[in-house]
Formats: sequence, C-alpha cells, structure tokens
Amino acid sequence: MDLHANLLGEPPATRLPDQPEAREALASGTDPSEVAARTPTYSAAWAALAERALEAGDPVTAYAYARTGYHRGLDQLRRAGWKGHGPVPWDHEPNQGFLRALNALARAAGEIGESEEEERCSTFLRESSAEAAEALS
Repeated sequence: MDLHANLLGEPPATRLPDQPEAREALASGTDPSEVAARTPTYSAAWAALAERALEAGDPVTAYAYARTGYHRGLDQLRRAGWKGHGPVPWDHEPNQGFLRALNALARAAGEIGESEEEERCSTFLRESSAEAAEALS
C-alpha cells in the first residue's frame, strides 16, 4: 500500500471545447495571425505564433504570444470546470493549443532569463499532461 497516494483520486480530466472554424483555418494554412485576429480565444493560433517567433529567434515576441494563448486557455479551462489542477489530456486535440502555448511560454521565459517562470510553466505542463511534456520536448 502506498502511504503517499491520494485516496481521493485525481480530479476528472478537463477537455476544452472544439473551435472547428479556427482549427480548420489554421490546418488549411491560414496565417496564425489571421486566425488569432478572427478567433482570439483559440489558443492554438497563439501557440503557433509563439512557436514561429521562437524559431525566428525572437523570444520577447514569443513570450507575448505564448502568454496570450496561455491565458485564453486558462479562461476556457475554468469555464470547462477545471479547478486549478488536474489532467488536461494531450490526446484531446482542443487541449493541444493551450498545452503548446504553455510549453512555448516556458521556452520563451527561459530564453529571456525568467528562470522562475520557466520552471513554473514547465512544472505546470508536466503536471497537466506528462504526454504533452514528452511530445513537446
């Protein structure tokens, strides 16, 4: 018997609602800035912008985009019943934008010397979805 196990169990997994028009626009190659402008609540567009800025060597811009996607995702998680902890499954596609934004925020924070923010976001990502942390590393 594990004496440190949580006897109450974990909270249920939170699954964000799909945003099909934004998802399809991004998948069809529409520029993420256009998708973010039309659907600012769509974290995947902000994550794509942050990832593009990181690839271009612009961590300050990436940080701003990632923080926007992260906060938009937090708003949606709370509306979906999330209480500040618990699983946010990577295999549920609508969750991936939030998880990617969180990962990009950790990366950008590290690149601009915000080590506490980098660690906080990295820990949050691992605790929310170990699968996402693995896939995004």
